[in-house]
Amino acid sequence: MESEATPHVPATGELPEAARRGPISHAIFRVARLHRMLAGQLLREVGLHPAQELVMMHLWDHGRMRQTDLARHVGADAATMTRTIQRLEKAGFVRRVRSTSDKRSVLVEPTAASQALRRQVEDLWARLEDYAVGDLTDAELAEALAVLKRLETDLAAHVNDAEPPLRPGAPDA
Repeated sequence: MESEATPHVPATGELPEAARRGPISHAIFRVARLHRMLAGQLLREVGLHPAQELVMMHLWDHGRMRQTDLARHVGADAATMTRTIQRLEKAGFVRRVRSTSDKRSVLVEPTAASQALRRQVEDLWARLEDYAVGDLTDAELAEALAVLKRLETDLAAHVNDAEPPLRPGAPDA
């Protein structure tokens, strides 16, 4: 019997009728969903939620950063970044300080306590990578990475192209 806490993971290849014209998009969605689910399980082991580790990775690499720049690097909106930083600050992993050169800017920096977390995050990302790539050969890994980079580039080129959907019942323009 399946637990209610365990999300149902559909069998590989299940493709709803409405997604038949977008099998790659559907596959990306499924893979991203499973990857995020597994990342969330691993991150809970160290007291983090998905995407918080990405914030920490940028801070560990770059040191003190403006909160707005950090949001841009991670691809988060301002409100989401504010909540993320508040949670990380409450956990003792980051500190926020006002910029001395621009009083409107908030700087975020990793704390000494976050350095122990860094090794744990690196280890769990290595585990996640192992789970994701399984027994792919070096050539398959290189090809998969090249295809993913190409997909990312193609999608990024169209981020602002999509027109907002019409609301049901709204008159056509």
